[in-house]
Amino acid sequence: MRVTRLLLPIAGALALAGGAFATRAALHRRRTVGAERLAGTLHLNARWWRDTGLEQGELLYVALGDSAAQGVGASLPGRSYVGLIARHLRERTGRSIRVVNLSVSGARLREALTIQLPLLRELEPDILTVAVGANDIAAFDPVRFERELEELYSALPPGAIVADLPSFYIGVAEKNVRLANAVVRRLARRYGFEVAPLHAATTRQGVARYALNQVAADFFHPNDRGYRVWASAFLPVLDRIMPEAESDG
Repeated sequence: MRVTRLLLPIAGALALAGGAFATRAALHRRRTVGAERLAGTLHLNARWWRDTGLEQGELLYVALGDSAAQGVGASLPGRSYVGLIARHLRERTGRSIRVVNLSVSGARLREALTIQLPLLRELEPDILTVAVGANDIAAFDPVRFERELEELYSALPPGAIVADLPSFYIGVAEKNVRLANAVVRRLARRYGFEVAPLHAATTRQGVARYALNQVAADFFHPNDRGYRVWASAFLPVLDRIMPEAESDG
């Protein structure tokens, strides 16, 4: 996700939560250093997923998305929500899973359409998750958002699982997220897609818990705990549509 214009609500919450522990200036320095450090890992995450996508599996799981799908902020790419979903699928079905992660750090809907969708057309996924659009909130245009989201959804195969946008907790960004999510849900109904309730899952955490326990070094992306929350939005949907592994007993 694009960080620069979306960090202020979280940084403000951290300043309030930290009290005397840290000044706003100290938080700003930490955030800057953390953002630079995570930016230096983007190519490593992308390479990790490219290598993972070469592995074979009985079922094909494909993910579309942005830096959250790449796992930026997690201690390892496999501890992102995509990695956690893949592990859950292996355990639930008892089958090997090939994971093709087509996500791109910084992607908006436009990049999902121009970069990721053409690659998806070459695949026949058994499971497809789509979580993209949060980067469109920085310069939110509701007309363009709906037009591009409908273009994306109209090109997805049946059975896709689409996530609504995560909570931004406070401010204009959260107001725009709620407007965007109304569009997500309406278009998902039109095209018959299951919606992973990512906004509800993240909203339940609250801004203070997220800021203190679930955010990465840049004070924006989730850490391992945060990505477990993200995965929790998808897993009940997967459990409804995927068969369980048969018991040997």
